[in-house]
Amino acid sequence: MRDWLAYLENEGKIKTVSKEISLKFEMPAVIKKLDGKAAVKFKKPKGYNIPVVSGIAYDRDLFAKALGTTKNNVARKISECQKQPIPCQVVTREEAPVMKNINIDDVNLMTLPIPIHHEKDAGHYITAGLLICKDPETGKRNVSIHRLQVFSKNEIGILILPRHLSQLYMKAEKKNEPLDIAIAIGVDPVLLLASQAIVPLGVDELEIANAIKNGGQKLVKCQTVDVEVPAEAEIVLEGKLLPKVRKVEGPFGEFPKYYGPASEKPVIKITAICHRDEPIYHTILPATKEHLLLGGLAREATLYELVKQTVPTVKDVHLTIGGTCRYHAVISIDKKHEGEAKNAMFAAFASMQEVKHVVVVDSDVDIFDIEEVEWAIATRCQMAKDIMLVSGSLGSKLDPSTNDGISDKMGIDATCPLNAPPEKYETIKIPGYEELNIEDYLDNE
Repeated sequence: MRDWLAYLENEGKIKTVSKEISLKFEMPAVIKKLDGKAAVKFKKPKGYNIPVVSGIAYDRDLFAKALGTTKNNVARKISECQKQPIPCQVVTREEAPVMKNINIDDVNLMTLPIPIHHEKDAGHYITAGLLICKDPETGKRNVSIHRLQVFSKNEIGILILPRHLSQLYMKAEKKNEPLDIAIAIGVDPVLLLASQAIVPLGVDELEIANAIKNGGQKLVKCQTVDVEVPAEAEIVLEGKLLPKVRKVEGPFGEFPKYYGPASEKPVIKITAICHRDEPIYHTILPATKEHLLLGGLAREATLYELVKQTVPTVKDVHLTIGGTCRYHAVISIDKKHEGEAKNAMFAAFASMQEVKHVVVVDSDVDIFDIEEVEWAIATRCQMAKDIMLVSGSLGSKLDPSTNDGISDKMGIDATCPLNAPPEKYETIKIPGYEELNIEDYLDNE
């Protein structure tokens, strides 16, 4: 993360707050003010000597830069690396910056500057931690990000959705055994993105990150649990996900900009805190662009691959910011046959349950420009024949408009009919427009 922060500094993309600032609401308010405009570093969190950063990848261009590609190629780059993960090198404790300081005897989460983000949040939440564990049966690693509420100096509550961690936890809990876990805080955008990859159980997200980094990702073994973590992370919390222990966690302000409700959740007991010299704490403010894009870009890779299996002419996919990078998808195809747009819709709905609204457009439409997408809907769609409605599907339980996750879904075919006369949908053009450099015509001021 330090290399990435240095890049942001050199590019003038990070702001610094030197005045003392409260972790409760004040810091999150500043982060939100800068959302989509700049990253931010807080030098003096009130009561702490550990600086805090947020918004470290606040737009699509920055994530693309971290991946070493362009913003229009993000989904394909992630998809390629998901197919060819590379095993990571494990280094010694002496070679790992995160193991420079190890606290096992007096573990205290309260020594970390963990913010309270929203008005009705239940407490201090860790929001940018990679939770790393191993399958109790196969030993394969799994990486994910969860909302983590600090209960006490050595206990954390965790929301576990019905995905891979849930399966691994159930295996351990069935044996009445704790699941060894580690939480890495303060990592680079590539590791954050890789953690969100939608891949089969058993595919190691750290190895996906290593593929993106061309084999440069190093790991180190933890001190109190059987887990490997990024060697250059800022902070690592080691712990045990306890079997058959539940405490009330929540509410918590979530990505749809509503609160996730309180309920009984599993509990993690922290067994060690490891950190670099002069560590930096990273927090992600929920529902900011950093948060939404982090979840959305990895999902786009999966969406692209699954739609491509059904509609080989797919050009690109996009989960929109307005749709929380989960609910609204735009798909570009080079249509060769009527009906391909609807097939693309079916594939998108099947790819992930959160998707509830899909627009399919022709390849001449820039799917990252919402104005062009609206133009395609306005001029290439007739509602009676081009809209598909599906009722009673499983959606996102965090979408308050659903009935406990049961959702209606809609697809819009905004592609041109193939049998239409060519001149009917010929877009207007100005010869020489693309080549013209406007600076050559304006007076210098």
